[in-house]
Parts: sequence; C-alpha cells; structure tokens
Amino acid sequence: MPIIVRIDVELARRKMSVGEFAERIGLTPANVAVLKNGRAKAVRFSTLEAMCRVLDCQPGDLLEWIDDDGSPAGERAHQGDAVQADAVQTYGGEATPTPHPDSARAYGGSAESQSGDSSASRAGGSV
Repeated sequence: MPIIVRIDVELARRKMSVGEFAERIGLTPANVAVLKNGRAKAVRFSTLEAMCRVLDCQPGDLLEWIDDDGSPAGERAHQGDAVQADAVQTYGGEATPTPHPDSARAYGGSAESQSGDSSASRAGGSV
C-alpha cells in the first residue's frame, strides 16, 4: 500500500496509549488499530483533524505516500519544484496556475475534458 500510516510513531513520541488516543479523538480502540495498522480504506477529514489536534501535529506527520517502487515523495520534491515553477504564468500582474499535462490523466480525463472543451462537459456530463 503506497500510503504509510505513522500514528504509532506519534503516539510513542507522546507516550500516549492507543486507548487514551481513541477516547480523545472519539473512535473505538479497534478502529484506531485499523488506522494504525494501515488497513483503513479511508479517513474522514474530521477524524484526521481530531488526530492532529490531539497529537499537535500536521497530517503529513501521520500519513506518508510511498511510490510503488518504494521511494518516498521527498526524493522527488526538488524535481517537482522545477515543474511547479514552470506551471505558473503571470497575466497582468497576477500569477495564474496553468494545468499540468499530467493533471488531466490523474483525474481520468484528457486535457480537453479538464479545460471544458469536450462535448461531454458542454452537455453537462459528469467526470
């Protein structure tokens, strides 16, 4: 699974038990175990917010994305900085982001469908 859950690390840093953590965020210890062991399919933002509030941390302290080849996202961060800088154009003093060519593929469409040029988007079709 490419999302690594690091709740156990944050709990250990604070010397907090799973039971105390579960009570403070409003989940059962069993559901915290599901999250902690990486078996959860989804996490509600309200639950993530509660976890961050109780642990006084950021979501990135609890969740990390690992590429399928096993490399963490941080190794690609500097490559992404150059792409991000190229993806902003300035029009009349305002910085306007330009869509990255891969962003359409990430959402299952083409660049045309993302920009509203396709007949499906004009006809009110859903993406």
